[in-house]
Amino acid sequence: MRALSTLSCLAFASMFGCGESSPASSETDTESESETTTDDPSPQLVLPTADAAFDYQLGGAYTPPSGVEIVSRDRRDLPAPGIYSICYVNGFQTQPDEEDFWLNEHPDLLLRNGSGDPVVDEDWGEYLLDTRTPQKRAALADIVGAWIDGCAEAGFDAVEIDNLDSYSRSKGLLSQNNNVAFMGELSARGHAVGLAMGQKNSTELLPRIAEMGTEFAVAEECNRWSECGDYQEVYGNLVFVIEYRRSDFAAGCSDFPELSIVLRDLDVSTPDSGSYVFDGC
Repeated sequence: MRALSTLSCLAFASMFGCGESSPASSETDTESESETTTDDPSPQLVLPTADAAFDYQLGGAYTPPSGVEIVSRDRRDLPAPGIYSICYVNGFQTQPDEEDFWLNEHPDLLLRNGSGDPVVDEDWGEYLLDTRTPQKRAALADIVGAWIDGCAEAGFDAVEIDNLDSYSRSKGLLSQNNNVAFMGELSARGHAVGLAMGQKNSTELLPRIAEMGTEFAVAEECNRWSECGDYQEVYGNLVFVIEYRRSDFAAGCSDFPELSIVLRDLDVSTPDSGSYVFDGC
């Protein structure tokens, strides 16, 4: 594992301490937890195992391939029995099949442009949620927080919150500060019910993990964009990588043997689909 950079170390130290061991295994953390367990009624978090075989099943749940120890699934699916399970929550944008819910029941929580029209992520056709004010964030946290509670009730171990970088698609209406603040609120909600919280993508926010309250990273195509080392400097080996091109997957397996890396098809489809791809290292 690479040594933590000075900037990353300062951010990381406020949550885990700073050293060469992973967040889950440092002696400092163990001592700190033993000191606070008696007085802190919050559930203890169970972090994913670094470098464990990983599968990414957002397109539908199926029996994990042999040897897989960690699975990420949509919040509306059940966790994988007997396997560390990460709950996928789209916390900063709308799911395509939930547009009516937002438009009809919470139109004021959608980010709107100067003409009053909802701002759309043009690549995925998803509306952006409005995280600009404490009042908006609190209202959104009631909704997304209930989904997080549902992940815990279903038996998931952790949550990854997608589209943390929605500010980059907001046409200047959202800021990094807006989304970091909202991520911090969601992490607090997850921690309160015993869920570890993962940062999804957004390397530019790595210096702010103390504010976001995240313990691990889920990184798409970080080998393709030469970002895996950035995540590793901050999260140690608690980085779970999805690649969609065989060449990037092969490079990652060679360059970052300490990380969990999976190759999936772009639709993250199920094995009965003609487009299904899975490989891991």
